[in-house]
Amino acid sequence: MVESYKHLLDHVKRIHFVGIGGSGMCPLAEILHHQGYEITGSDTAESDTLQRIRSYGISVTMGHYPENVIGADLVVYTAAVKLDNPEIVSANEHGIPAIERSVMLGAVVDQYQKSVAVSGTHGKTTTTSMITQIFTMANFDPTAVIGAKLPFIGGNSRVGKSDIIVCEACEYVDTFLRIFPEVSVILNVDEDHLDYFGNLERIQQSFTDFIDQTRAMVVVNGDDRNSQVCIKNMNNSGQKIVTFGFGKNNEFRAEITGESSVCDSFDIYHNGEKITDVTLKVPGKYNVMNALAAAAATISMGVPPEEVKKALAAFGGAHRRFEILGKPQGITVADDFAHHPTELRATLTTAMSMGFKNVWAVFQPHTYSRTYMFLNEFAEVLSIADHVVLSEILPVRETNTYNIYAKDLADKIKGCVWFKTFEEITDYVTDKAKPGDLIITIGGGNVYMCANMIMDKLKEE
Repeated sequence: MVESYKHLLDHVKRIHFVGIGGSGMCPLAEILHHQGYEITGSDTAESDTLQRIRSYGISVTMGHYPENVIGADLVVYTAAVKLDNPEIVSANEHGIPAIERSVMLGAVVDQYQKSVAVSGTHGKTTTTSMITQIFTMANFDPTAVIGAKLPFIGGNSRVGKSDIIVCEACEYVDTFLRIFPEVSVILNVDEDHLDYFGNLERIQQSFTDFIDQTRAMVVVNGDDRNSQVCIKNMNNSGQKIVTFGFGKNNEFRAEITGESSVCDSFDIYHNGEKITDVTLKVPGKYNVMNALAAAAATISMGVPPEEVKKALAAFGGAHRRFEILGKPQGITVADDFAHHPTELRATLTTAMSMGFKNVWAVFQPHTYSRTYMFLNEFAEVLSIADHVVLSEILPVRETNTYNIYAKDLADKIKGCVWFKTFEEITDYVTDKAKPGDLIITIGGGNVYMCANMIMDKLKEE
């Protein structure tokens, strides 16, 4: 466990970001720019985030060159950048400190008295977005760092003037142990990133460490056994424990009231007393739990329940979280970030309950290790859909030492087909899908590009 990064920015005036257009880098650059630091950056591809960065007057160089870091007091690099990057090498040669993005996030969070870090294997982005929207609509004026675009704020970051910051806290390679929040939210603890952790026990230990470095309050899923193990193992330093869930023993409890099959209406009870009712726009029982977590955190920090109700009712979702792209020719096209069997089960169960004639699941497996380790689980949950189409496995940071291929997964799913290219997938599903069907692209990689191609082709026909 590392110490707080409270003094990392002492005596720093100019900060250079290597890969400034990344979804995790852009928010930090924006926040630090508004705090008065001189920010420069570099990247290799144009994007909407770069346009946003430039709109603040921040200088961005296309391409990574050694001279870009000259004059900087600190260099920040995204985890996707290799350490032999010319700018990182140049920083080392000139004695300029170079830190990974998660370290800078820890330093930024340390600047705020009221920090909320949202952790968990599933649901972080949606819950962080909900908390941000609640605080913003209730005029608490938060700063926020979100893992995806939130349409309500027009991006994945917000710079407020209060002492509140909301951010995601990702467990992969223990990056969340660089954050020392006042309030932490533990949505769930599940087996994932086993290429790093190896087993569930190590994952639980990391979450326990994260809980231990939370300063004041832990908002935790009282229905999730693994999360409760982490609470049981914590070195209690006086943190307040607030539980949420469907179980009656939770401090904050949701009771679903709506007759809709997608469970979009529910009451919130606090210590057994009903404090408000909520109607969501976003589907799924898992979003009821996300909303309850957001409500528990914000109400515990002073937001009136009626303000929480209004904000959750207005919440239209985050980018790539069961995002409806359109309904060309009467065929609904959606995109979702799910890339773990638990997430897939939640997404596809919700999709199958929404009254579509057929659900076409277009899934891009994400990393060889995850596909290999959860092969049978993926086959089981994908079989929930009426039709399953697979792309090749997205390697991300890995080589195929597991000798695993999309065909291995397809062979375990009745009627499943797989294709090498998004063009082939697009041709197949647009030819087969009919009005009243749902085509949903699913995965943690770039399968959203396939969703856009499907939309374009359906519009053309």
